[in-house]
Amino acid sequence: MKSALIAMSGGVDSSVAAYLMTKNGYDCVGCTMRLYENDIVGMDLLDTCCSIENTKDARAVCERIGIPYNIYHYENVFKEEVIDPFIDSYVRGCTPNPCIDCNKKLKFHHLFSKMTELGLDYIVTGHYGIVEETDNGFVLKKAVDDSKDQSYVLYNFTQEQLKHIKLPLGSMHKTEIRAIAEEQGFVNANKPDSQDICFVPDGDYASVVDRFNKNYAKGDFVDIKSGKSYGPNKGIIHYTIGQRKGLGIAAERPLYVVKIDAISGDVFLGDNEDLFNKDMKVKEMNWISGEVPKEDVRCQIKIRYKARPQWATVHSISDDKIEVQFDEPQRAITPGQSAVLYDGDIVLGGGIIE
Repeated sequence: MKSALIAMSGGVDSSVAAYLMTKNGYDCVGCTMRLYENDIVGMDLLDTCCSIENTKDARAVCERIGIPYNIYHYENVFKEEVIDPFIDSYVRGCTPNPCIDCNKKLKFHHLFSKMTELGLDYIVTGHYGIVEETDNGFVLKKAVDDSKDQSYVLYNFTQEQLKHIKLPLGSMHKTEIRAIAEEQGFVNANKPDSQDICFVPDGDYASVVDRFNKNYAKGDFVDIKSGKSYGPNKGIIHYTIGQRKGLGIAAERPLYVVKIDAISGDVFLGDNEDLFNKDMKVKEMNWISGEVPKEDVRCQIKIRYKARPQWATVHSISDDKIEVQFDEPQRAITPGQSAVLYDGDIVLGGGIIE
């Protein structure tokens, strides 16, 4: 009998993923990754994957479907490999996506090692994506439910990982997931989906960064065309490319953040049209096939989680770096965010925008 380690957050998706695996005959073990204590991020995290309430829900589901449940502690690793890089990225004037780092470094690295240590065959999560085996290896595809698709945050998979990963929700719609949870009497059947970064549930990224590192640059707001100063800013961690609201300045026209200088601390402002570019470079590139294309690639690219994929030509500079030229100018290409490449429904790979 094949076996699986189920990563469970206490939410409905991972709960139904666990149920489906047991229903399909897998010998399963449920687990929650304990990633931080509340005092690490300076707030009471009542509704996150590490809250007592959510671990209770995960345990209750495991008891209901008859599988063992464990909590594994990764607090130190999570701080070193997710929270610290998140803070460093903001201090460097970038806008990171820590969920991608968490998937890469925690769920599908450290938990993957736990799977091997326990002698189990697969890692299972409640992510909405599809893993398929083809004649040329494994591929990651978009989920059937486009409104829930999470392939964007899974682009770091390798071929070896895909051999041992199951994503049972990828071919289903959210309404089906809720219905199964209700039929099975799960305590979390109607629990709302989490929308925020787990350690920043109130959405105030700057306060988390400021708590850990107050040594970030502060300068002026500067008009990118005229060089005019609009006065001092609060510090670069408070701004991101494309931002208009919350600048706290008076101007004769709407102004947007178009550039952040992490050395001087200046935040450059401009018009909406100044936000559009056709070119970008991407670092830390991962090709899911394991092979770097020798020729230019025509594909579609998402430059943020909720963005629509846009046509572009990709040229590989090195094994882990690419140059991208979009067919049409894209608004607010943001350093620190991920660029994810698609061939139709298939994820080719992705990396970090420079």
